[in-house]
Amino acid sequence: MRFDEYRRHDALGLAQLVAKREVSADELMATAMARLEEVNPKINAVTQTFAPRGGGDGPLLGAPFLLKDLGAQLSGTRTTGGSALFKDSVAAQDSAIVKAYLAAGLAIFGKTNTPEFGLMPVTEPALFGPSRNPWDLTRTPGGSSGGASAAVAAGIVPAAHASDGGGSIRVPAHACGLFGLKPSRGRVSFAPLGEGWGGASMQHAVTRSVRDSAALLDVVCRPQVGDPYFLAPPERPFVEEVGRDPGKLRIAFTTQGIAAPSIDPECQASVRDAAELCASLGHDVEEAAIPGDLQALARAAGQVIAASTAAMLDAEAERRGRPIEAHELEPGTFAMYRNTDVSGSAYVRAIQTVHAVTRQVAALFERFDVLLLSTAGRPAPPVGWLMEEPGAFRERLFAFMTNTQLFNNTGQPAMSVPLAWSAEGLPIGIQFVGPMGEEARLFRLAGQLEQARPWFDRVAPL
Repeated sequence: MRFDEYRRHDALGLAQLVAKREVSADELMATAMARLEEVNPKINAVTQTFAPRGGGDGPLLGAPFLLKDLGAQLSGTRTTGGSALFKDSVAAQDSAIVKAYLAAGLAIFGKTNTPEFGLMPVTEPALFGPSRNPWDLTRTPGGSSGGASAAVAAGIVPAAHASDGGGSIRVPAHACGLFGLKPSRGRVSFAPLGEGWGGASMQHAVTRSVRDSAALLDVVCRPQVGDPYFLAPPERPFVEEVGRDPGKLRIAFTTQGIAAPSIDPECQASVRDAAELCASLGHDVEEAAIPGDLQALARAAGQVIAASTAAMLDAEAERRGRPIEAHELEPGTFAMYRNTDVSGSAYVRAIQTVHAVTRQVAALFERFDVLLLSTAGRPAPPVGWLMEEPGAFRERLFAFMTNTQLFNNTGQPAMSVPLAWSAEGLPIGIQFVGPMGEEARLFRLAGQLEQARPWFDRVAPL
């Protein structure tokens, strides 16, 4: 199959070709591998490949697919988490999400790059080196699902597994011009593992089309026995929501940054443009402020992440019977590990702060159906920018991922939609947030936006 034909289809479209026997799954995989060999040396998106796994006769039959090298386990393959500490760690079993992917017919053939333990909004691990953005190779594809987003934007696969603990689906979707939805807490199981980062982390995917995202969520939104969070099944398959009339929505918007004093002027202008687009589609659009002590929430979230990372590393030290040493982690991770001192009481109080602010933010959704704001604080920065001035690290961190972490903590569904482009030709994602459990509402709106301002045929110049 020629690459130009492969590129014209999303995952569902490729699966339909296989189902109609117009192309074979082997031909799709050969095209994906040829594209990988062509572009991966430039973008460093895929860190390992293996013989394709699949075989299920599902709705995504034969579509090539990649797993993020963090969280999701595929038996017999390495899961490093982007860290030298786990460079030889081989999964003994499949995660529930991977079993669902395989049953749906996806052909999983590799793992994508991620920063160490998913802690950064850029993908520059010491273990594998930096991933690069297909729209501009001097720029980051974001993180922590940066390898996944770069692989999709470069056309290796039409969709890829991703996860999001503070923006790690939405930020790279913004940076790479993709659609990225973070589901509600409890929508996708982490089985056999427990919760991630106090319930802030979610798994799903980055995609080029809205319907692929919906179809992939349909495949994996199945609760598992013992899950700590649970949501009732959707009224109808999410893929059927795409294309349905969203009705007249009450949409609040803000051009402000949540975790930074301001955002880039092009991002501000893009938010206003998106608000005008929504108004032109018949929605009621009104500027509004996000309630709650957001600074207190950011501090609490930081404590939860630090404590969760320390607990994971302590467990690994206990398992192997010797302490974690400095050379086994990146300097920033090791410093956080050694300097973390979150008592049990402090952890509980941090969770209480998260819950209190969640209630305050939820009140906004009694007045509005959807919140619209910039996904990130600026277009994709250069590779190395985040770490080049250690004294400016925290300021730069939140200048980039300023608007995403809040909705991990509240547990609400949030999506980044590629509706805008910078003067330099970089993608700018617009974030839409819904009430808890309302992915269907977001998919209906996303489908409408995709029709009004199509992005599928915009191809990175790689």
